[in-house]
Amino acid sequence: MPKRENSDREKNRFSARAARYARVGANVGGVAARYAGRRVLGGAPDRAGEALALSSALGRLKGPLMKVAQLMATIPDLLPPEYAAELQKLQSEAPPMGWAFVKRRMMAELGADWEKKFASFEHHPAAAASLGQVHRARSLDGQALACKLQYPDMQSAVEADLQQLQWLLAIRRRLDTAIDTSEVAKEIGERVREELDYYREAKHVTLYRLMLDGVDSVRVPRPWPELSTGRLLTLDWLEGTRMLAHKNDPLPARNALATAMFTAWWFPFSRFGVIHGDPHLGNYTVFARDGEAAGINLLDYGCIRIFAPKFVQGVVDLYHGLLRGKDDLIVHAYETWGFRRLSRDLIDTLNIWARFIYAPLLDDRVRTIADGVKPAEYGRREAFRVHQALKQKGPVTVPREFVFMDRAAVGLGAVFLHLHAELNFYRLFNEAIERFSIDRVAKRQADALKAAGL
Repeated sequence: MPKRENSDREKNRFSARAARYARVGANVGGVAARYAGRRVLGGAPDRAGEALALSSALGRLKGPLMKVAQLMATIPDLLPPEYAAELQKLQSEAPPMGWAFVKRRMMAELGADWEKKFASFEHHPAAAASLGQVHRARSLDGQALACKLQYPDMQSAVEADLQQLQWLLAIRRRLDTAIDTSEVAKEIGERVREELDYYREAKHVTLYRLMLDGVDSVRVPRPWPELSTGRLLTLDWLEGTRMLAHKNDPLPARNALATAMFTAWWFPFSRFGVIHGDPHLGNYTVFARDGEAAGINLLDYGCIRIFAPKFVQGVVDLYHGLLRGKDDLIVHAYETWGFRRLSRDLIDTLNIWARFIYAPLLDDRVRTIADGVKPAEYGRREAFRVHQALKQKGPVTVPREFVFMDRAAVGLGAVFLHLHAELNFYRLFNEAIERFSIDRVAKRQADALKAAGL
């Protein structure tokens, strides 16, 4: 490629990133300036107003930073409750690319004759999100396809947004010093960057097809490598309905869906050390069998976390430590996860949250996930107790690997709440960890990653 063209392309990338910096800095920086001004002038706290302003600023931007903000809002106690409540309202729908633009993007990915590689390709997207949009298509042999096409300049946008993420964390540190979020920022950055690589996501799909082979209640699409690139991912189109459309189904159907969700997340983790880090309602749909809801379609594989087998061991050790009252196993689990300077007070504080997360798994009976607690109040008391204790005894640095593990647990809990499922979570979890050994996980993981090309 000529040097001039390279230079122009780099200049364009720099221009796109600089423009993004300016927009993000103006919007989020304006919220920070408002906060700083109040502090200097001695004004009364106005977290609700600042949170609303921040949500509005990010909502106007769309793109990756909004996705990061949504992610941050799902991590308990990372942000003040007023901020989390507002950020959770952000919608992931972005304005779609028009057909003329889509055609240019598809030509760039698959060549000038790209349309001849499909029997049909719908002009209007079936879904539009923060990093790309999905078009329904049909292969030359008639297979229904889902083509996820990345928006242009996403790499520049992501890098700019991750830099400006420091504004968000700076606001959080000024409001509260109980939690050190430095490792959290690194983990979020790495996962969001991975989501830009559709080659990697295609390998994640293959990995999940291997890990969930034989599980009838969870469907994983096939990737189509010949119709995919680093910025275009083509998969089977899986027909399904939204999960929330089934929240009033008969209890057996709701329980079947909740069990499928549990299996889709905890079996890959407990047996292969892999977890889907984004149990967002838009990332799966429900398929029917004989006219009744039977299981789930897993649709998105951008945010996949692969753990060292010792981290899985820590999850199992903490479970057995809490179940049997063995402090040595509990402490070892926290150390395995990367928590440091574990005083007695800090261990007791971490146990508050651990007992909340593990509570359904420790209780050998059929129950709802909240077990009588109102959904709106579920976890609030525990989060408040943890936060108050950390303000006195902290700060605590949240280890990187802990972030998406905790997020997955909370996200799944939210699904179970929506479904009002009544299950024996103790038995489900013990089935998942049956015959667990770190060596077995390491072997399975190595074989699966190799087979998937990861």
